[in-house]
Amino acid sequence: MRSVLIPALFAALIPVAASAATVDAALIPDGTYVVKVEKVQDAQHILVVMQNGVETMLAAQGSVDFNKVKSDDTVKLSVVKGKVPVYVVQ
Repeated sequence: MRSVLIPALFAALIPVAASAATVDAALIPDGTYVVKVEKVQDAQHILVVMQNGVETMLAAQGSVDFNKVKSDDTVKLSVVKGKVPVYVVQ
């Protein structure tokens, strides 16, 4: 019985641990970052993994859009108050 419960408990906790690293973009300090794109949600939003392993959803600012970005792209971007005013696909 115990050998069945431990793997089931471990499997139940995996999604919780995976989502624990997601951070609100507004909490990211202003600056320039190199990130890996996990998913392009739409022209205004991308899900990225930062170099420290933190996952966040970033939004474009102003006339910027993410139409040229694809999943698995490496992007150098600036974050200002949780928004992306400029980026370049590397």
